[in-house]
Amino acid sequence: MQPPLWRQLQLTAVALASIRAGTSGSVAFEAVEPVLRPGVQALGFQVLRWLGRAEALRRHLAKRTPPPLPDALLCTALALAWDAERAPYEPFTLVDQAVEAAKRNPATRAQASFINACLRRFLRERDELVGATDSEPVAQWNHPRWWIERLKRDHPREWQRVLGADNAQAPMTLRVNVQKSTAASYLVELEAAGLGATRVGPSGLQLTRARPVQQLPGFADGACSVQDAAAQMAAPLLLEGLLPAKPGAAVPLRVLDACAAPGGKTAHLLEMATPGAIDVTALEVDAARSRRIDETLARLGLSAKVLVADAGRPAQWWDGTPFDAILLDAPCTASGIVRRHPDVRWLRRESDTAQLAAQQAALLAALWPLVRRGGRLLYCTCSVFREEGSQQIDAFLVHNTDARLLPSPGHLLPQSGSNARGVPDNPSGDHDGFFYALLEKRPH
Repeated sequence: MQPPLWRQLQLTAVALASIRAGTSGSVAFEAVEPVLRPGVQALGFQVLRWLGRAEALRRHLAKRTPPPLPDALLCTALALAWDAERAPYEPFTLVDQAVEAAKRNPATRAQASFINACLRRFLRERDELVGATDSEPVAQWNHPRWWIERLKRDHPREWQRVLGADNAQAPMTLRVNVQKSTAASYLVELEAAGLGATRVGPSGLQLTRARPVQQLPGFADGACSVQDAAAQMAAPLLLEGLLPAKPGAAVPLRVLDACAAPGGKTAHLLEMATPGAIDVTALEVDAARSRRIDETLARLGLSAKVLVADAGRPAQWWDGTPFDAILLDAPCTASGIVRRHPDVRWLRRESDTAQLAAQQAALLAALWPLVRRGGRLLYCTCSVFREEGSQQIDAFLVHNTDARLLPSPGHLLPQSGSNARGVPDNPSGDHDGFFYALLEKRPH
């Protein structure tokens, strides 16, 4: 049976309060019991996408900020109801059920009358209240002010499109395992199962509608993986021209995936090569996340050397033999994937960018000596901020004269819906924001 809406709103508010306290959205929604989790997460994602507007409306409705949980419930209702066209339920129903949610929870019961008064006033004065918040940038764009200002500086001609794309729902994109099938063949299998999809990139398929992976033909047997179209560019960029033209090469290509969890790019590297043509080492500093690499490879029928180790400290794990190719998908603000993780924008602080940029620079400095002469390092981040992308690479090239930048995509800005087709810098349709720089170590 469908759980009552008031219960879903209660749990959504609890998750929002947890995220506001610093918990990641993944952890907050994982705490919801499985039978209720899909509905609560869907509501929670919508709340997080419109939280800037909701908080602005709440400031107009309440002179003082309520305690954390009642405030989270009030903002949950406002985020879901403020725009009737986007609302998952009729605004009146959302208000009624939010008040019911407040009454049924001892932690919010004392605030039920206050929440009721605020929301009833919102229903009466909706147009005036929304109009009063239209001029507030955080309410208009639903991102922190510092984030908006940084995008304006970094992408002065595109910042509005990026913010608009961030608030769209991301599609579900698959990467077909070319060891087992082709994109064209798997597309036929999807259509036979009643699942619509379109081609994106050499081995990608974007589903018309997201589905549980259990409904995908052959998923359990490794026929495909879920991976955004921009992320699917990593392995081809790194390996193009390096792999032997035919199987049976005397010495396999030595490849390092330096920050590998959960293993999607590691698997893609292995899928692109014939058996025995590539020797991949995958590093992950966190033991729990490292196990996800093993699980990913096992499902796909692939094998790599998986190490729990810090990529920034090669002395602890490197055997001294240079690598032909290194993939450094560096830790970053994740500012390019907020469509999929709408909590990120509210969790990040302005100071995080500089701290992460320093970590990225340290990883580049530690790993570059491990690349053989004539070898490559692909630096990438799922960020749209230039400090983590073009500025990082410009500084690296100044200090490493033995490196040259090969043709690379650079900053790929997120594309959503109708904006995703026919854009010159967008060969793979709808995708997240990413940065790619392919570096070659000069042979001499």
